Amino acid sequence: MQIAQLSGFHASAQGQGFATTLLASLRALRQRRAVYTRTVNELTALSGRELADIGISRSEIRAVARRTANAA
Repeated sequence: MQIAQLSGFHASAQGQGFATTLLASLRALRQRRAVYTRTVNELTALSGRELADIGISRSEIRAVARRTANAA
């Protein structure tokens, strides 16, 4: 007998679905984090004048990046 049979462990489709869902969620989180980081970096690199031209104050950069990442 196999060890899995002896322990009563059975891989179910439901268990695999959970793992698939978990991995998909982690990938999506990583992608949103990358968008957030890239947006913060790009906006931080702009001058105060450039930020004013696009209607963003320096104190709003993280909020704008968060909204952008959540929309992605």
